[in-house]
Amino acid sequence: MGERIKLTAGDGFELNAYRSAPEGTPRGGVVVIQEVWGLNRWIREVVDRWARHGYLAVAPAMFDRIDYGYESDDYTPDQFKIIGEMMKKFDHATALLDVEAAIKAASAGGKAGITGYCFGGAVSWRAASKGLGLSAASGYYGGGVPSYIELKPQVPIQMHYGDKDTGIPLEQVEQLIEQHPTAEVHLYHAEHGFCNADRADKFDEAACTKASARSLDFFRKHLA
Repeated sequence: MGERIKLTAGDGFELNAYRSAPEGTPRGGVVVIQEVWGLNRWIREVVDRWARHGYLAVAPAMFDRIDYGYESDDYTPDQFKIIGEMMKKFDHATALLDVEAAIKAASAGGKAGITGYCFGGAVSWRAASKGLGLSAASGYYGGGVPSYIELKPQVPIQMHYGDKDTGIPLEQVEQLIEQHPTAEVHLYHAEHGFCNADRADKFDEAACTKASARSLDFFRKHLA
């Protein structure tokens, strides 16, 4: 359904992306920020799903500045070691340039929102704090909450967390709620990564279905 494309960031860097367009006139644009495995099979399916809902969806390859073209469907500990080394080189400043390029591409469909999972959930919050032409954000189990808890979103935002997530303590989520009372924060009886259908050990269909419906309603409201 979708296609591989190239985006050009504000500093001239060219990165890979995956784009999926709806049939007929888009009802808005959605930027999808990957997990740490790049533009793999599951994240491309998420982009296609947003297109089926009527949105022009774009996912930028967030690790292209570190390892051009990187993506993996391997969720083993060995792959985590590779990703861990890449994360040591990750630069949030240039990353937002890549996100901004994706927002511009998605904005061809109208008002744009951003969503993302794990690593992408945290990036979604950071992007929302900068505005970047966004109209809404809906992030999933963004880790490293203390790193962005002081950042104030400039657009309506909702976040989704699992109460069995051992990597994101509930105390951190509660601090986020206290610090940002206007943010819409939802908790689910699920583990980290509960929306990734390719990870049988993490996927929780009931939780993901509920969270995804909330994201869809949120964007229908704010991207109209």
